[in-house]
Amino acid sequence: MAFFDRFRKKGEEKATKEVKKEVKKDIKVATDKAKKEAVAPTKNAAGCVTKTPESVKASQLPFAELGELLPGAPPGGKINLAIYWAAACGGCDVSILDVNERILTIGDMANIVMWPIAADGKEKDIEAMADGSITVSIISGAVRNTENEHMVKLLRKKSLIVVSYGTCACFGGSPALANLVSGKDEILDYVYTKTVSTATFQEDYHKGKPVVPQNSYKAPEGELTLPVLFDVVKTLDQVIDVDYYVPGCPPLQETISYMLQAVANFAYAGVALPPKGTTIGVVTKTLCEQCNRRKEFRRITKIVEPHEVDVDPELCLMDQGILCLGPATVGGCNARCTSVGQPCRGCYGPTAWVQEHGASALTAIASLFPVLDEDATMGEEPIIDIMSTIKDPLGYFYAFTMGKSLIKKSVTERGGK
Repeated sequence: MAFFDRFRKKGEEKATKEVKKEVKKDIKVATDKAKKEAVAPTKNAAGCVTKTPESVKASQLPFAELGELLPGAPPGGKINLAIYWAAACGGCDVSILDVNERILTIGDMANIVMWPIAADGKEKDIEAMADGSITVSIISGAVRNTENEHMVKLLRKKSLIVVSYGTCACFGGSPALANLVSGKDEILDYVYTKTVSTATFQEDYHKGKPVVPQNSYKAPEGELTLPVLFDVVKTLDQVIDVDYYVPGCPPLQETISYMLQAVANFAYAGVALPPKGTTIGVVTKTLCEQCNRRKEFRRITKIVEPHEVDVDPELCLMDQGILCLGPATVGGCNARCTSVGQPCRGCYGPTAWVQEHGASALTAIASLFPVLDEDATMGEEPIIDIMSTIKDPLGYFYAFTMGKSLIKKSVTERGGK
């Protein structure tokens, strides 16, 4: 029996040169300040890099400087802004309001031509616009069905810039966990015939002939249609060309401030946007560097949940046997969760140097297994014993990034192929 089988089984206009010069000057001042504040890491007796309060403070992501609250319209007039919500919970849409009073800055800067949660923009209105007439489209959510695919392709055609906003758009998020089953039919069957409430409904009212949603129904008034689900949930950049990424479930205020700063500087001062493909509003280090908990590199012999232990408010959660994805997750959230005793679940995704988020997290955890200097080997059985205490391995390691993982989706072997 293979190792993982055993494991599974067990468990616009440009500004004057003076304006541009001022902006560059501000950036240089901020950069110089950051360099001065940077603190060289120290090492403990074991030679491991340790954190200090100063190094943690220097690793925090501050709010971006956004200037005047009500700057008026940009020199070339208001830009057009579209916001669209695909396969997601809606939290990313709501998070845009976390800019608080800065929503007034957005109102001065942009005409919101589409924002289903807040504005009455219609698909036909977007279709009637000239290609490239929308300056920025902020799209949250994964691509789950034909409606999602149609709308993101339409917005890509009409937009100069597309921002992949939030974890579901960037990495697939929770919707992409659906890729772990054989396809849409299995999901529909389970949801509409196997859950306690739906099974009872089908038994009482449609016994022998279960009713599930249809993609087309011809009623006397005309044909009614629903979007068609895809068998595979895709990230935004697997369907259209994306210019920038803003991760988070949802993106937090500091991260959003850097997206707003980039757009505002471009609209008002003609400042060049970051290089295409940039992830905006994150730092270069992992979340661990932003976390103020003390790290002792204790060995793990069992994985526990926070509610199962008396959590030490100062000690690293991993040192307490609590599975935390901080070592594999890019910093940007300023360690909001770990600061209140909840482990990082990896919603900001991996750092720029990591392709496989889940495998990176697994490696970090395995490095804390009880392999000692006097016994540098560890058999499969002890490893399986420890890993089997993780109640939902895929749910832990790929809760947010399945859509971008090398695993990608569930497959079924047929005829040895």
